[in-house]
Amino acid sequence: MAAEQRKQMKITGLETDLLKPPPGPPIYDALQALEVDLGTVVLRIRTDAGITGWASSSFGNRGEGARVVQSILEHEVKPVILGKDPAFPRGIRAELWKALNYHGVTGVGQFALAATDIALWDILGKSAGLPVYKMLGAYRDRMPVYSMCGWYYDHDEDLAQFKREITEAVAQGYKAFKIKVGKYSLDDDVRRIQLAFDVVGKDHRLMVDANQVFDRKEALQRGRVYQEMGCYWFEEPLPPHDMEGFAMLAQALDIRIATGENLNTRYEFADLIARKGADIVQPDNRRAGGVTEWMEIAAIADGYGVEVASHGGGNATNLNMLLAMPNAIYMEAGGPRRMIDGEVPAPTEPGMSSEVKAEEIRKYKVG
Repeated sequence: MAAEQRKQMKITGLETDLLKPPPGPPIYDALQALEVDLGTVVLRIRTDAGITGWASSSFGNRGEGARVVQSILEHEVKPVILGKDPAFPRGIRAELWKALNYHGVTGVGQFALAATDIALWDILGKSAGLPVYKMLGAYRDRMPVYSMCGWYYDHDEDLAQFKREITEAVAQGYKAFKIKVGKYSLDDDVRRIQLAFDVVGKDHRLMVDANQVFDRKEALQRGRVYQEMGCYWFEEPLPPHDMEGFAMLAQALDIRIATGENLNTRYEFADLIARKGADIVQPDNRRAGGVTEWMEIAAIADGYGVEVASHGGGNATNLNMLLAMPNAIYMEAGGPRRMIDGEVPAPTEPGMSSEVKAEEIRKYKVG
């Protein structure tokens, strides 16, 4: 293995597939409908060592965004990375930032950068024969997870489906749960929170997520009620750009303020953290920048005593990163999965475990 590691690899190709799964039944948060327009771009980076790095980037809303990310990967990322050694992800990131500078490295540009970085780390893990969390310096081998189970649903005025979804999550073995709030009145929020606690029990953690719909005054008013009811954290109460508002809320409320899914790069996280605007930061592996950027975000947060929980997916890509962060407390997840006392075990496969099944590509590929 050591002899193989001393050989320099080169990137020889970049390939993408665009997937368009059919829409499912809509689910709602306070801001938007999800599952109604889906799209995923699958990335493969090939090397002269015969190792292929995989990544994928998905859209649960406005699925045509995946086609834009595909174009950036094929026409802007590919010319920069061909011939490069994949063992230099930070150097490659710096070159890509220069190449994408004209239209910026946030938004869909960051989606492309993040996918590229994840695929590079997949190559490195496979080359070393190790899951990436061990290459990053593992901190643990199991990760606590919570279930995102309490959405808004069509024709659910009596909250029967809401209750059913939370009940299923309890049966699946989760110990912590998150529900959506903020779409309707405060009284409706109280009703949802009380029902959720009735199902999961006061000995389990319940988080609430407002998806950035409040102004400062409304967030403060509702946050006081949520903390009085015993909720563990209050997620994304304000639009992501209102750093000053987050700092105000974090100072005024005892409930933990969690946010970050809509922040791009370590610089935006550093701004939020330095202002003391969050108790828990929540990177998203599409917007936050991939493995390299995530680890730097976690280190900045750790220096300020701020904890980390992932946003979205609950996949092995997120798991590999979280397991190497001393300040990581939760991975967001949902649905049935293998757990041990509310925790998921570390991946065992070399790389990022980010490959997309050939059957899925054949089934949903377009173009």
